[in-house]
Amino acid sequence: MEVSLILVPTDFSDCALNSLRYARDIARKQGARLLLLHVINRKEAGTCASYSKVPLEDVLERLTNQAKQVFRKLLASWDGADLVEETIVSVGTPFQEIAVKARSYKVDLIIMGGYGSRGKGGQIEEIFFGSTVEKVVRLLPCPVLCVPVGWPEEFRPEDVSTGQQEG
Repeated sequence: MEVSLILVPTDFSDCALNSLRYARDIARKQGARLLLLHVINRKEAGTCASYSKVPLEDVLERLTNQAKQVFRKLLASWDGADLVEETIVSVGTPFQEIAVKARSYKVDLIIMGGYGSRGKGGQIEEIFFGSTVEKVVRLLPCPVLCVPVGWPEEFRPEDVSTGQQEG
């Protein structure tokens, strides 16, 4: 399997940032480019707008600008910035936006954290309907690599081609 474009959805949580390290290493080994995606959850933004009595469009604009700023800071200091083809900030339901971007950019692989900023416990919705990762796996025909936080730092890119890690 040739991997030339890897989608890396991120919510900027520790787990998502951990998956960025793996994406960087795999991209270097495979000669691939990275597409970084942050999705602003429209439902959560709506709740925030409602509580704060601020128009939804203003909340979305502020969250979009914050995400772009985080991407700029990340790329300024990250040793994988040279592999990044594009950073995208979109608004919608995270798993749906990931699926749309994966299809429209024709990515070969998705690498994402095992859980996001809410942590392992998640919310009641995740218990009944599944996590974002589970929904992405169900929707997409391309491979999805789920990287849990705390995965051993001894990972080596050469392990990707053999599928084996030394113990």
